[in-house]
Amino acid sequence: MDLIKLKAKQRETSGKGGARRLRQNKAIPGIVYGPKSEPVMLSLDAIEFDKIIRENGSTGLFFNLKIEGGKSKTVMLKEMQMDTFGLNYLHIDLHEIDMDTKVTVSIPVAVVGKSKGVEEGGVVQIIRRELDVVCKPADTPESIQIDISDLEIGDSVHVEEIDLGDNVEIPFDVDFTVIAIGAPTEEEEEIEEDEDLLEEGEAEGETDGEDADAGKAETADKDTADK
Repeated sequence: MDLIKLKAKQRETSGKGGARRLRQNKAIPGIVYGPKSEPVMLSLDAIEFDKIIRENGSTGLFFNLKIEGGKSKTVMLKEMQMDTFGLNYLHIDLHEIDMDTKVTVSIPVAVVGKSKGVEEGGVVQIIRRELDVVCKPADTPESIQIDISDLEIGDSVHVEEIDLGDNVEIPFDVDFTVIAIGAPTEEEEEIEEDEDLLEEGEAEGETDGEDADAGKAETADKDTADK
């Protein structure tokens, strides 16, 4: 696992006023804390941090944090607060970690393959888009990949069935559903029925048109004969 480089400055001011001024200057107020050190208030560059999130997502991130004028720390992203519209970063929480100590990290769920049920018209339902795992930072997976190739309509995958190896554990008390293959929705069925009716209507219209054309031709022939 590669640590992402992250620069920060130590800040002295706290409170809503200081945090507002930082955000106005394209900086994000933050804090780093750990079991063996005092919390340190930080200021992070908003543009740099946003680039990191766009390239790596926001889950399972580990950083080599370099605080200006201080020592580097190995940290993980613990919490990221956004505004109501999800456009601006309000606050970042970083947690100092030991690379030899297990941590709890939220990891995204990824689907692999195309199930038999989907080929028959079923729908993939991802019930849990993220799962917590417990492992050492170096063993953290980028995603939890679940192969659904053999799943048919009505089949599902439960958390107990997911094996991430000896070094990664998924803690759970109840064997909950992670992914399921559902039957086609009523809306999809109605759309298909409407399409069938439309095709039938078009076919009938074509037949009526042919009959009308034939009738016109017969009338024209009769008129010619009378003359």
